[in-house]
Amino acid sequence: MMSAEIVTSEDVQHVQVKKKKEKFLLTTFKRLIKNKLAVIGLIIIAAQLFIALTAPWIATHDPLDQVLTDSELPVFSEGHWLGTDNYGRDIWSRIVYGARISLAVGLLAVSLGLIGGVTLGLAAGYYRRLDGILMRLVDLLFAFPGILLAMLIIAILGTSLVNVAIAISIWSIPSCARIVRGSVLSVKKQEYIQAMRSLGASDLRILVKHILPNCMAPIIVFATMRMATAILSTSALSYLGLGAQPPTPEWGAMIAQGQNFMWTAPHMTIVPGIAIMLIVFAFNVVGDGLRDALDPNMNLNQ
Repeated sequence: MMSAEIVTSEDVQHVQVKKKKEKFLLTTFKRLIKNKLAVIGLIIIAAQLFIALTAPWIATHDPLDQVLTDSELPVFSEGHWLGTDNYGRDIWSRIVYGARISLAVGLLAVSLGLIGGVTLGLAAGYYRRLDGILMRLVDLLFAFPGILLAMLIIAILGTSLVNVAIAISIWSIPSCARIVRGSVLSVKKQEYIQAMRSLGASDLRILVKHILPNCMAPIIVFATMRMATAILSTSALSYLGLGAQPPTPEWGAMIAQGQNFMWTAPHMTIVPGIAIMLIVFAFNVVGDGLRDALDPNMNLNQ
């Protein structure tokens, strides 16, 4: 009988927590859509996701196919509505496939950065003895300018998009670690955390099931805005020749290739530049919108 009562009590608690989370998500979404810039950003991100996922079907040409007789065609040319580059490759098709590269590298870089940053931040915020050591390591990473640190890592690992993602992720770790550490220091003082300790819950259970969920708001905001930084950094490194290598259709590499034709074929540089500008703008405004929407609920208890 007692066992049945315990199970029933846990079930009721589980239902209450689930309803609380659903209400939290609904409230956050309502706040987010009130921000017009954030809505525009969401539309742009959704459009890029659609383009990236449907690239084989919406691309009108092979992005690597060279037709030298059609080189440097202007925008709105017949069969090439965004024109062609100096090798006669269709720019629309290269932009479409470039969206895949930007999203893939950005997601990989942010994911790896979150894994490292969240782990360090949780450990530093929860264990006082580790705090000093881990934060000095973070300070050491902060001592290097981000883009220079990424260039150093790529110089060691070699030029490739995977190495670009690794370099950007390492660059992202210290910022993420500090954000998570600050949230952990605040959350671990809550009464329910002290209660869990007194009941004999393990540190791992407290960190994963009770502290980390209450740190998710700043982590989500950081990840969204870091996507913009990751995409921009990928383009910058590819522009410098440290990322995507020719003939890969990456936006930064396309700008680097087109800069020599600014007077004869300016669309070779302008089109990928606009693509980068739009997606970076979109992730930044969505990040700002999420920060405003989540702020009242930062200390939501699970």
